[in-house]
Amino acid sequence: MKPNETVNETSTPTPSKNAGQARPSLATASELKVKMKKFQRLPTLVAMATKLTPQTKIKGLKCAAVIVTFLLAVGATGRVMAGDAAVDSESSKATGAAQPDVLSVAVFDFESEDDEVRDLGPKVGALVNADLSAEPQIITVERAELEKVLGEQELGLSGTVSLDSAAKVGYLTGAKVLVTGRIFKVDEQTIMVAKIIGTETSRVYGEVVNGKPGEAITDLSAELAKKIAADVVQKGDTLVAKVESREDRIAKIKAALGDKQLPVVSVNVSEQHFGQYVIDPAAQTELSLMLQQCGFTVVDGLSTNKPAIEITGEALSEFGMRKGNLVSCRARIEIKAREVASGKILLLDRQTSVAVDLAEHIAAKTALQNGADELAERVLPKLVQ
Repeated sequence: MKPNETVNETSTPTPSKNAGQARPSLATASELKVKMKKFQRLPTLVAMATKLTPQTKIKGLKCAAVIVTFLLAVGATGRVMAGDAAVDSESSKATGAAQPDVLSVAVFDFESEDDEVRDLGPKVGALVNADLSAEPQIITVERAELEKVLGEQELGLSGTVSLDSAAKVGYLTGAKVLVTGRIFKVDEQTIMVAKIIGTETSRVYGEVVNGKPGEAITDLSAELAKKIAADVVQKGDTLVAKVESREDRIAKIKAALGDKQLPVVSVNVSEQHFGQYVIDPAAQTELSLMLQQCGFTVVDGLSTNKPAIEITGEALSEFGMRKGNLVSCRARIEIKAREVASGKILLLDRQTSVAVDLAEHIAAKTALQNGADELAERVLPKLVQ
């Protein structure tokens, strides 16, 4: 600025057009906050500048202009950094990179038949369960809940789980992976053997740790838990059945329906989520949507067209557990289909499912939606038989 030029005190310096394109190297967000705090006195500096002599005022305003320009550049850089993060996210999606799924794991008491380790089986199961619960990609089934569910079905929490019973245990508990094992002594060594079973695929993996004489059980359990966690995370695609897309599921249902005439259907499934008020019936909505997308005519009580088949039932969901920012919910749906003209019960079915989300209500709704999708795949073809 030349000395003879007048200064407009109300003018605001215009940032450069390239400010948003600049990519200055900034450190962490915490360092950025520290830098920003240094310039929180900007209003005070401007106020002081207005009270100075004309020559000093010009210098003060120049300083203020520099500070404002810097802050605008910082803001633009923040936007660029956020944009870069979004681009990186989209790039990951485009290249097929996906975040690993969070899997539910149920840990059983380890067998301990040898006299020297007879009382260690339940303790090892509890320690392995505790260590696995600290893994970010694993949600463990509460052992008290596991024992209650299995007790009702006359299945023990301890002992080996056969491949035949693994699917049933997974169905009852919502666990995708089961962990069972054994602890025993060989000479002076304590040996732990773990079996990792996929409840949906029946795939089995094994892990072993050998303890030195006098080595603490807690250290052995922690080592074994790390190996189990690595298997669950790295081999999860073989332990859990491939998730069928909605389009594939609808195509399969349509193929099963063939060219048969489809009846008019009504759906009424009452719903309850323990702890929170239910805003919308997720199971009823999902079943109705699946029926429509498969070619059925869906009606309700306000429709002039009357249904040939009524699908009624009940659905419930409840909080499972919280791990970090994630919440798991379990849901169960029970339905029956009745032929209106004759009153004949065409079918009865039920489904239990689990879902994980950041919000409890959404996790509950997603669990109900997943259960309804699985029910639809079994039930809809039977409506035309």
